[in-house]
Amino acid sequence: MNLLKVGIYGFGSIGRLLAKTVIRRGHEVVSVVDIDERILGKDIGELIGSGKTGVVVTRDVKSLAEADVVLHATGSYLNKVYSQIASVIQMGVNVVSTCETLAYPYYRYPVLARKLDEIAEQYGVVVIGTGINPGFLLDTLVATISSTVPVIKKIKAVRSLDAAKRREPFRKKIGVGEDPRVVREKLARGELTGHVGYTESVYLIAYAGDLELTRVIEHQEPLPAEETIESAGVRVEKGLNKGIVGYAAGYVGDREVIRVEFKAYVGAPEYDEIVVEGEDYTISWRSSGTPGDTGTASIVVSVAEKVPYLPPGLRLMTELLPFKISFG
Repeated sequence: MNLLKVGIYGFGSIGRLLAKTVIRRGHEVVSVVDIDERILGKDIGELIGSGKTGVVVTRDVKSLAEADVVLHATGSYLNKVYSQIASVIQMGVNVVSTCETLAYPYYRYPVLARKLDEIAEQYGVVVIGTGINPGFLLDTLVATISSTVPVIKKIKAVRSLDAAKRREPFRKKIGVGEDPRVVREKLARGELTGHVGYTESVYLIAYAGDLELTRVIEHQEPLPAEETIESAGVRVEKGLNKGIVGYAAGYVGDREVIRVEFKAYVGAPEYDEIVVEGEDYTISWRSSGTPGDTGTASIVVSVAEKVPYLPPGLRLMTELLPFKISFG
C-alpha cells in the first residue's frame, strides 16, 4: 500500500478521529483546516493526544494543495458544503467526504452532483461521499451480502444503536431529553437533522442492481420514553424524547422492494441486521452493533487508500463493488 499525504478539512470530533486513524495506519497528515478560533494555530497532536506533529490547524484552504487526498468532514448537506469540496477539487486533490447527502447526491442535488462530476473529471481527481451510514452498513454492505442471492425480491436493513453510548452532539441532533412535540417541530423546520441519509442508502442499493425505483418514501419521528429510562449515565424522564426512529422505502410500482430503518434512542439494543428475500431462499445477517464514529473514520480512510486506483469523477460506494445484484 502506498502511503498517503492526507489533508483534513474540518477538525471537529470526526475530523480528529480521522487524523488518529490516518496516523495509526502509517499515513502522514500534512494539513488541517478549520474555522474554530479555539483551535486555530494549535498543533493537531495536542488536540488528538498524540504528541507534537508540527502540523497546526489553519484557515488556509490552499494549504490542502500538498495532500494526495483530503478527508472532508464539515456538514451533512451538499448545498452547504459544495464550495468547500469544489475548492479542493480545483487544486487537483482527491476528496473523500463524510457529507451524508454526497453518498448519493443525484437524489437531492442532481445539478450539483453533475457539476462535481464534471470538475472532478476536468482536474483528474476523485470525489466520493462515504461513512458508516450512509456509505456502508445500510447500503454497500447490504449490496455485498445480497450478491449471494441469485434473484432478489425484497431487501430490509436495520441499524439500531443506544444513543446514550454516543457523543453528546449526536444526542442533541436527535433531540434526546426534549419535549417530543418540540422535537417533531424542529425536525420539520430543519433545526434538528436527526439521521441524514435514509433515501441515499436506498438509492445506493438500487444502483447496485440497476433498479429503477418508482418512488422513495422517507420518514423519521421522535420516540417518547414510556417510562423513565437510564443507560450509560444518560437519564430520560418519562414522556420526554429518548431518540428517533425512521425509515426509507423504495418502490417499484406499488411493491416495496428496498427498506432501510434506523433506530437511535437511549437504551436501544445494539445491532445491525440485513434480510434478503430471494426467489429461491432468504438469508439474514446480524451483528452485535458497530461503533458509528470510529467506524466512519475507518471507512473514510479505507476509501481514501483506494482512491489512487479509481477513475476520476464523482464516484458512488456501491459502484466500487466488483459485482451487480439482481432484482426480480
